[in-house]
This record gives sequence, C-alpha cells and structure tokens, in this order.
Amino acid sequence: MSEKTLVRLQNVRHGYAIGKTRVEVLRGVNFELAENKWCCIVGASGSGKTTLLNLIGGLERCDSGVIEVGGRNLSDMGRGESARFRARTVGFIFQSYCLLPELSVRENVMMAARLNGAGAREAGEKADELLEKVGLSHRRMHRPAELSGGEQQRAAVARALINDPPLLLADEPTGNLDEETGAAIMELFQSLYEERRNSRAIIMITHNPALCKFADVTMELTGGKLRKR
Repeated sequence: MSEKTLVRLQNVRHGYAIGKTRVEVLRGVNFELAENKWCCIVGASGSGKTTLLNLIGGLERCDSGVIEVGGRNLSDMGRGESARFRARTVGFIFQSYCLLPELSVRENVMMAARLNGAGAREAGEKADELLEKVGLSHRRMHRPAELSGGEQQRAAVARALINDPPLLLADEPTGNLDEETGAAIMELFQSLYEERRNSRAIIMITHNPALCKFADVTMELTGGKLRKR
C-alpha cells in the first residue's frame, strides 16, 4: 500500500530584511513527508529550523514556492481560513511551552478545543482524558507557574493533541529540560506516536542529534536547504 503524502514543500524560499541587508534563510527547500512518518530536522543555530517549522504550520508565509499540508496550498488561504485549517490540522509544541499563565492547566488544554468549535463540556472531557494520558490529571487545576518544566511540557503536549491533528510540529521540545526530564518527554512522544502509527506525522526540530533515534527519517538544514542524513 502506497503512503499518502501529508506535507509537501517545493522550492520554498524565505528571508528577512535586517536593516538594509537581505538575509536568505531558506534557499529552495524541497521536502515530502508521509502521513505516518516522524521526521527529525537538525541544523546549526540560526540555520532556519524554526522558520521552516513556522512556514509548515502556517504561522508565516513563504516568499516563494509551494507548501501543501493535507493537499491544501497554504498560500491560497486567507488569514481566517488559515487559522481554522491550522486548528484542525496542526498541533504545535514549543520549547518555551507557551501556556497562558492566568489559566489553569485544564483551561489551557481546553482552549485549543474551544477555538476549534468544541463546547465547554466536550472540551473539558477531552482535556481531562488527555491530562490523564500524559500523567497530569492531579495537576489540572494548577497554574503553569506552579508546575515544573517537564510538567508544563506535558501540558503543552496535551494541548497540541486535543483536536486530534494529523500533524504535530515540535520545536526543540526538550530544549529547556534536563536530560532525565527530556528523556521522559521523548518516551511520551514515542508512545503517542505509536498510538496513531498509521495516521499521525511528526516534524521535530532539535539541536540534539541523539533524539533523532526516535524518528523514521533525519534531515539536516544547512545552507538554506534540507538534506537527508
């Protein structure tokens, strides 16, 4: 059975103006990922890894080229359509967790579902189920500041999963964690991935090549292009 492509990039270019200087970050990136694969992307600091992830997730628009997720060209979408598509299709996991400090852990997880149209009861039930799965049910009414780094990242994983997206984008998910806690987070990632082995893809960027042992394929971003390692 042939694998279905979930993410496709064709000749993607992107850069930024710094003063009067134009810095080209991505210089013709070509990439495909099947709907059931885990890809790890490594590269030096400043190589454009986070920029690439933001483009795939629709948080930024590329200067030129084609980015398709689930067969949809992201450049063809307006801002509102892009936000709705992103809520249904992509789960983001950030290095800095990005939890809202004024909300409880449960409310943080629920919010992603509410923004996707779920009612309060449905969102609450989903949040409770996921917090149980990631080992945080006993902390669900706490604020993020009351949690350890590892607990905050587990909450962020639950939030990313609440709409059951086919694509998870993880930006240095263990970057702010000690080695032991980071290993526990990666074990959680692996179990969640295996749970939906045939219908979920992960793109994870990391500065730690050792984490690539979990992935099906490892790519390196260098010189503005992706190369298989």
